Amino acid sequence: MNVTSMEIEGVKVVEPRVFGDARGWFVEQYNSARYKEAGIGADFVQDNESFSSKGVVRGLHWQAAPHTQAKLVRVIRGAVWDVAVDIRKGSPTFGRHVAVTLTGDNKKQFYIPRGFAHGFIVLEDDTLFSYKCDNLYCPEADRGMRFDDPALGIVWPDVGVELKLSEKDQKHPCLKDIEPWEEK
Repeated sequence: MNVTSMEIEGVKVVEPRVFGDARGWFVEQYNSARYKEAGIGADFVQDNESFSSKGVVRGLHWQAAPHTQAKLVRVIRGAVWDVAVDIRKGSPTFGRHVAVTLTGDNKKQFYIPRGFAHGFIVLEDDTLFSYKCDNLYCPEADRGMRFDDPALGIVWPDVGVELKLSEKDQKHPCLKDIEPWEEK
């Protein structure tokens, strides 16, 4: 596999090796030893999936300490534009973001360490999104911020349809109003 570090420390794009022939293809999606060698030492304990249509925006989400989560995300079918925003207290890149397009065809994975808000916009109908978390979900620790906060400078792709957000995601505060993340 090929692992590329993004512009913000800790965030990585993983490109697994795909073995294909006339029968189709095979890919090893996760191997803890290989990922640890590549600097991704998270001990994943929960897997989640979401199914969405084009124009759905999910995020920006994270969990507060001590329930924080690192995530390893990928698309099984369809496509998303995936974003990680640094919300670590005192970080020199606080409020900055990195993004990557994940598709069922490119099989890329996006590693988002603890201390980042995460979200994505769905680029194709019938998109199946999958992710591993290194801590169990805790509703009381659930946090979020507006995906379209101008202070973040995120230029979301125009997908040609009206955006669809949950009621909860429409009510999140802006970056200036969140409590920065810190490990406790």
